[in-house]
Amino acid sequence: MKIVHIIPGSGGSFYCGNCLRDSKYYSSIKTLGHDVLKIPMYLPLFSHDKDNDHVPVFYGAVNLYLKQTYPLFKKAPKWFDNMLNTTPVLKQAAKMAGSTRAKGLEDMTISMLLGEHGKQADELEKMVHWLEKNYKPDVIHLSNALLLGLAGRLNSRLGVPVVCSLQDEDVWVDIMSETSREAVWKLMSEKARDIAAFVSVSHYFTRFMKEKMNLEDKKVHTLHLGVDPDDYKYINSGGKARSIGFLSRMCEANGLDILVDAFILLKSDAKNHDLKLYVSGGSTGDDNTFIRQQKQKIADAGVDKDVIFLENFDNEHRHIFFERVSVLSVPVRNGEAFGIYLTEAMASGIPAVQPSLGAFPEIIEPGGGGLLCGENTPLKLAAALEKVLGNKKVLEEMSRKAREGVEEKFNINTQSAKLVGIYREVRE
Repeated sequence: MKIVHIIPGSGGSFYCGNCLRDSKYYSSIKTLGHDVLKIPMYLPLFSHDKDNDHVPVFYGAVNLYLKQTYPLFKKAPKWFDNMLNTTPVLKQAAKMAGSTRAKGLEDMTISMLLGEHGKQADELEKMVHWLEKNYKPDVIHLSNALLLGLAGRLNSRLGVPVVCSLQDEDVWVDIMSETSREAVWKLMSEKARDIAAFVSVSHYFTRFMKEKMNLEDKKVHTLHLGVDPDDYKYINSGGKARSIGFLSRMCEANGLDILVDAFILLKSDAKNHDLKLYVSGGSTGDDNTFIRQQKQKIADAGVDKDVIFLENFDNEHRHIFFERVSVLSVPVRNGEAFGIYLTEAMASGIPAVQPSLGAFPEIIEPGGGGLLCGENTPLKLAAALEKVLGNKKVLEEMSRKAREGVEEKFNINTQSAKLVGIYREVRE
């Protein structure tokens, strides 16, 4: 089967769970013997694939923004467009404030959902034309529902079914103004008719998106995310120096400040003198002030020598991170549709301590590879971390169960086979 995955890139400036999800599905589906092509949008993808060099970045973020904001640029010569879509320019844009956030981009989001009737109609035609000329797929998979505006045109011109993942769209939409928010959810609900099947990453998010987008039960499939256990070195956390890890974009929404406050509480007890905190996952320009505030707080508490910020988070450096960390915690303020960083850590034998929000209970409770702290506060989080880190036998057992849970319930190879089954079903 020939499959196209259309994926918005993060530019590699921060740990992008959606990008990582798509990358892992891509690799696993290829291993199953299918022909898969990744098409990047807006920014370069989280990971670079040498065999994907011939595929251009469509809807280049800089070009898109200029044409949406300043109509004059719609008449720019082709060489100027090409320059704006080069990898160095796009990667630099990814580091800038505002390049990966919704606020200020409401009009562009609505225009994108309008597809061939929006201001980016020419960009859509470029994508369709490129596919017609270079790669005729059997099925097309959109990375998220904010891309639904592409589906109608892709389906009508290429004559193939379009599948769409559902993961964290609300994080983007719900910070918009009330008027824009309502318009976006309404458009997404209307554009859902162009989709053959939706694939949600958790039961929690399936329920949420069915209500938000008025989706039919039969159209939505729930498929937990996974990783390949063989890609991760299992080290039981009971044999490591005691440490806590944070792996995600370093921002307020992901609760880094909650974890920092919990760590400071733990360090106020002499018995935790040895405890360290490793922080990784990258950031954008929007996060700079927040990160400086956390570092100042850490310094004021006198624990700066025990907190290590790791700049690199690519595949190689993440594995180094996993070797050092004994417990992972990313206390996302409003929960999350999934959280692939949890399964990455668990595959490495690292249990997770999370608030009882979003899909976190679905990931942690079934296999016992971690602990839920209930309320998402520094005090509750510190108490839960103490419970795991303060008892070596508990830590050893949770570490073992974390790895087993990934092997049994969150294995990407099993999940990819199920996803291919959905592709076959919509083609019939």
